[in-house]
Amino acid sequence: MLAVDRDSGDFLYRQVIDLINDNIESGTLRPGDRLPSLRRMSDKIGVSIPTVRQAYIELERQRRVESRPQSGFYVRAVRTNELVRPAPRFRAASKPACIGCRTLMERVYDGLYSPDIVPLGIANPCMASPAAKGLHRAMKRIMARVEERAISYAPTQGEPRLRRQIAYRYLDTVGSTVDPNEICITNGGQEALLLALQAVADKGDVIAVESPTYHGLLELIDSLGMLAIEVETCPEEGVMLDSLARTLEAHPVKACMFSTTLSNPLGVTMSEEKRAEVVRLIEDHDVVLIEDDVYGDLLFDGNRPKPAEFYSRRGNVLTCGSFSKTAAPGYRIGWLLTGNYGSEIERLKRSYSCSSGLLQQLTLSEFLATGDYDRYLKTLRPVLQQNAERMRALVAEHFPEVTRTSQPVGGSVLWLELPKCVDSEVLFDNAIEAGISIAPGHIFAPRKRYTNFVRLSFGHPWSDAIESSIAWLGAEVSRLSR
Repeated sequence: MLAVDRDSGDFLYRQVIDLINDNIESGTLRPGDRLPSLRRMSDKIGVSIPTVRQAYIELERQRRVESRPQSGFYVRAVRTNELVRPAPRFRAASKPACIGCRTLMERVYDGLYSPDIVPLGIANPCMASPAAKGLHRAMKRIMARVEERAISYAPTQGEPRLRRQIAYRYLDTVGSTVDPNEICITNGGQEALLLALQAVADKGDVIAVESPTYHGLLELIDSLGMLAIEVETCPEEGVMLDSLARTLEAHPVKACMFSTTLSNPLGVTMSEEKRAEVVRLIEDHDVVLIEDDVYGDLLFDGNRPKPAEFYSRRGNVLTCGSFSKTAAPGYRIGWLLTGNYGSEIERLKRSYSCSSGLLQQLTLSEFLATGDYDRYLKTLRPVLQQNAERMRALVAEHFPEVTRTSQPVGGSVLWLELPKCVDSEVLFDNAIEAGISIAPGHIFAPRKRYTNFVRLSFGHPWSDAIESSIAWLGAEVSRLSR
């Protein structure tokens, strides 16, 4: 055992967890071994007994250790396949396709907002530890200062102060300069994607997407009368370059819609080298890249990846961001880095919605300017990481052994490959009847190629209801697979 680093930015109890996990992984601690007592561990590594207790309790929730009455904490046997990543077994479709699961998407959305439903089907990471109090204080300060202006219209491109704060964040977090005049504030990330797609493509055009991809992109492409073509995606590295190259050579792709900083549902981020190569390949074919970058601030290690736009040589990359995943879903405030398409995007924004809510923009600009946003993210990320570890452990405990589980590096979702004979749409219907919502794999591709996959969200305050829901789902998957 080594001492913790008090100069590290990590919480002390998290460092204790990492120390124990490292010893388990190295074989120093083996299944059945007793952990040092709370007092002994406290003395050994120089932290308080309550800190050690918090770490042990969290490890118990993660199913790494178990407590035995009047005896202490012991290392549990870990099932060997609990951390296996889903293999990229599906090749991309040979031709563009219409979306074939609109009705199922509607049923999934219908099941998300019932008060009696455990909402494991919605990716809502900031609700795992809401920023409501900090945002409320920021809004009160804004209302006291600007009063009547706060309920007026905002400029079409957005409140200048918020655009400056967003530009400063890019400089501060990734070291790249953004002109505030090239930022357009939108009604959430979805409107940013809509504006970007309409600015560069028309009805009937072919749009390349990751496989699997965020179902909201597919619904957007379909609603605009466009066609989607899948690009094979590796659960460890993101979009596969050879698959992308073949797609661009063989089809008249007008735009690519990727998430290179942190994908949904795989939870993978690309290396900087690969991100730069993806941009080069796309621009060499004179194709536009629209990046869905709403999760970039939520990597568990706190390292903010540089968006693909900053590797562009031609300005053919548009970045879509949002505060919906990182601070305030209900505020519906996103943004778009407009690249070469500023005039067209401003025209579209004016025609669709004129402007976005000014009070919300002013509140968020205050939240960013005071540093409260960054302080909030530092507390949110470890909560999400804990939730991910807990959910993976529960899946390993309750689901059939052949289940394969993603290892997200951030965000709020797990991607599960179930036994081949399990239809996730049937599982979805049965789960809704039991008061649980999930996202069936069918909706994450234009064609029904992920029928035995599901996406589960851990972006909620952890509760007994979540734990019992995972146990129920595991039992139901076992029943359906017999």
